[in-house]
Amino acid sequence: MPDTDTLDSVDVAILRILQADGRIANKDLAAQVGVAPSTCLDRVARLRRLGMITGYTATVSPEAVGRNVQALLTVQVQPHARPLVDPFVQHVLALPETIALHHVTGASDFIVHVACHSTADLQRLVLDEYTTRREVGRVETHLIFSTWAGGPILPPR
Repeated sequence: MPDTDTLDSVDVAILRILQADGRIANKDLAAQVGVAPSTCLDRVARLRRLGMITGYTATVSPEAVGRNVQALLTVQVQPHARPLVDPFVQHVLALPETIALHHVTGASDFIVHVACHSTADLQRLVLDEYTTRREVGRVETHLIFSTWAGGPILPPR
């Protein structure tokens, strides 16, 4: 785990800005954080080496690509054992509807964020890809009405 004590206010500002705009030009990033472009480039490279910046991605709107229904599926795997969990994880991650998969504690073992074309497509997904699996004991479906993104991920103060 990287030592967040080695981060100064410039590093934190770089992390905040890159999370808001991963395509920002280095010279613009440097100007915003008040350092020379070469220093900024070195700082970003260091944050990558430390594993704090793990990559850059494009955010795609599910609705724009025809996936108008999003849901959270809570899934219980029975028994909750590695020989069943690992194949389940591989199966779920291979499904094109899967946005994210979380292994959690509590009444459910997994929470799966999915995006489907329609409620009929969501029903097909649950019935054909989840409840037919021998290790799946229970699936609950929670439709998502709205989503709000949190702020940038920064080290604790």
